[in-house]
Amino acid sequence: MPDLSMLSRRERQIMKIVFEAGGATVNEIRSRMTDAPTPMAIRRLLAILVDKGFLRSKKNGREKVYVAKQQKASAGSKALREVIDTFFNGSLTQALATHLAHPRQKLSSSDVEDLAALIDELSNKSDSPEQEKAQ
Repeated sequence: MPDLSMLSRRERQIMKIVFEAGGATVNEIRSRMTDAPTPMAIRRLLAILVDKGFLRSKKNGREKVYVAKQQKASAGSKALREVIDTFFNGSLTQALATHLAHPRQKLSSSDVEDLAALIDELSNKSDSPEQEKAQ
């Protein structure tokens, strides 16, 4: 799938709506947009997103429903990797430290526990015999 970071603000807004809805018509997209453009403008943006390979359309009665060609998690993972590579020289640690250093960023005790458990799990995987054989 093409790079989501190359989309315009409106295109990203439409993709967010389509991802959240699991598929949407022009009218559904328009009703969820703030300061929405005309239906014709939305149709044009949808056609561009189809041409770029982000969306596909399917007929549902008289309307077209637009759905993402890629799962939200997969697209998000690729976009995150791009941000980390571009702005943090590929360092997840640096990206996370920068994010957490922001004054508005607060972690609940549950968030800290979840992150600690994930780090432990990943640490255990990297220490496993299978991992050592692969190296």
